[in-house]
Amino acid sequence: VTVEDFEVVCRGLYRALCIREKNMQQSLQRFPTTPSQYLRTIEGEPWKPSDVGPVFTPPVKGGQDPFDTGNLPEDLGYHVQMKDGVVYVYADKAAAERNEPKDLPYPSLEHFIDDMNFLLVLIAQGPVKTYAHRRLKFLSSKFQVHEMLNEMEEMKELKNNPHRDFYNCRKVDTHIHAAACMNQKHLLRFIKKSYCVDADRVVYDAKGKQLTLKQLFQQLKLHPYDLTVDSLDVHAGRQTFQRFDKFNDKYNPVGASELRDLYLKTENAINGEYFATIIKEVGSDLEDAKYQHTEPRLSIYGRSPDEWAKLAKWFNTHRVYSPNMKWMIQVPRIYDVFRSKNFLPHFGKMLEYIFVPVFEATVNPQAHKQLSVFLRHVS
Repeated sequence: VTVEDFEVVCRGLYRALCIREKNMQQSLQRFPTTPSQYLRTIEGEPWKPSDVGPVFTPPVKGGQDPFDTGNLPEDLGYHVQMKDGVVYVYADKAAAERNEPKDLPYPSLEHFIDDMNFLLVLIAQGPVKTYAHRRLKFLSSKFQVHEMLNEMEEMKELKNNPHRDFYNCRKVDTHIHAAACMNQKHLLRFIKKSYCVDADRVVYDAKGKQLTLKQLFQQLKLHPYDLTVDSLDVHAGRQTFQRFDKFNDKYNPVGASELRDLYLKTENAINGEYFATIIKEVGSDLEDAKYQHTEPRLSIYGRSPDEWAKLAKWFNTHRVYSPNMKWMIQVPRIYDVFRSKNFLPHFGKMLEYIFVPVFEATVNPQAHKQLSVFLRHVS
């Protein structure tokens, strides 16, 4: 690779960073300070610190109800509507009828496509790959030198730091689905406990026929007391790597989707009560451990407009809160499945179902109290 190639690469990376900075500023996100200073140096302009900060919800203080709706801000009265995949904000419904949206900046489709095409071409270039590989090797070598020079000093400093080691420093588990946040022994213990307490409770609706917990297990030809961790078979193994078909099957306890619906879903005949109880038990264990935190994930599919409302109702009704948990929302990329089964007319409708309810709860929290409370606890 010649020096001229590296100059071309650096110009391309410079433009890529500018695209990143532009889009983060338009979406009111904070661009990192160091690259921003370097970009201004390249452009010969003075650097000014950005006044855009992250949106941060303060943690719930001691004695404060995490589900309190009394301190929600007042409604702004705005009307939100999506057209052609772009959300427009209107002063009120009358302005929406007159088609007079607020003049808010957003990237045009033409500029977005130009930027995306440039980035796709950039990452496919051979010199860029070589430059990036050399850069990573350089950074790795720098870290190894740092380790060799300072390892003993850092170890000495760690030993001199009282009341702090791996076991009492705060640790956060990320990318954990809520349906898999408990260990398999915990799930097995809860299944046996629920059978002991609620054997005669109606818990399942099978095509209009209501079944008690005892009848459900009889239909599955199972008995909870015969179950073991191995027969439950919900642990991840090597055979699930890069095989999402097998990975999804692993979410079914004993391979029975009925048990998954009953114990690991927010919407079922008992309104997700068992699922909420298990998660609250996991949260209680985290609080006892004190230094462990987690970010369990819940799914919004974009299949219907009331998904957010149902999820928020489940969260508030069962009071699924722990100070050691912060919720993440994930959107599975299965639009092709929904479209093939005619659940959705087009991709824009899926975007509308995912984003518009959140925008409406943001601008008018008093009109969407349960969702506004839930969004406080979503990171």
